[in-house]
Amino acid sequence: MPELPEVENARRLIADQALGRRIVAVDDADTFVCRPHSPGELRDALTGRMLTAAHRRGKAMWCETSELLGGPPGPGPDLGIHLGMSGRIVVTSPDGEAAEGGDPPGRDSQPRKAEWDRFTLEFADGGRLALFDKRRLGRIQLNPDIGALGPDAGQVTRAEFRVLITRGTTTVKARLLDQSKIAGVGNLLADEIAWQAKVPPAMPVSRLRRADVDRLYRALRSVLASAMANGGAHTGDIIAARRPGGTCPRDGAEMRHGTVGGRSTWWCSREQAWPAAASELLSEAAGRR
Repeated sequence: MPELPEVENARRLIADQALGRRIVAVDDADTFVCRPHSPGELRDALTGRMLTAAHRRGKAMWCETSELLGGPPGPGPDLGIHLGMSGRIVVTSPDGEAAEGGDPPGRDSQPRKAEWDRFTLEFADGGRLALFDKRRLGRIQLNPDIGALGPDAGQVTRAEFRVLITRGTTTVKARLLDQSKIAGVGNLLADEIAWQAKVPPAMPVSRLRRADVDRLYRALRSVLASAMANGGAHTGDIIAARRPGGTCPRDGAEMRHGTVGGRSTWWCSREQAWPAAASELLSEAAGRR
């Protein structure tokens, strides 16, 4: 599933190649991807406008649009774009050259079909922007509400992170995945962050020590920077080890698998073993009494 790095890649593509191009036609016939809008509603709202800015918070992306040519003054609606499980943005230049951003195209081995373009904008210069979404789980929506999202994982401060990560009694993995607390971390990134920080994914956040929180924050920043530089969340250090028989690339211990926070989770059996970490915490607490 596209996570923050993949969505940021798509946002940058739109910002670099799709802004300032007049929209002359819109294909919004896919009523599932374009829900709750009826066919033609997006077309009527966007035709004659231009995309003027591309923004992102977490995995949510939206574009500002210009005023309508010859219409009343004032900006148009925001165009919300969600990539779903494996969607990507394809922007075509006037000469027909296509560039893609989002879920890496190399991971989809099947030949591309035209019907997998779930939403398209046709530009006056002959190019286009399309949401390519084989699984049909993406979403196009006017004026999307992002108010329920927490701060972006790439911009959250250390102080904000410390407060957000430690509130409540949920597990570390579940908290990292909670988009209302910190937006942008998905399943692969969460496993990578916990592994780099040497924190058990099943540890209750209420048991985190200050040193644990600091390591998690440093890991968050490091993992995001690496993923964006190397092409996405699938490039993490433990991706190859997330399989039966996999071993930790740091200490060679067996990788363990289970469900944490409702999601498939992998962790190092030695450095991230929650019962062992719990025993350590209890011993420390007893020593302080």
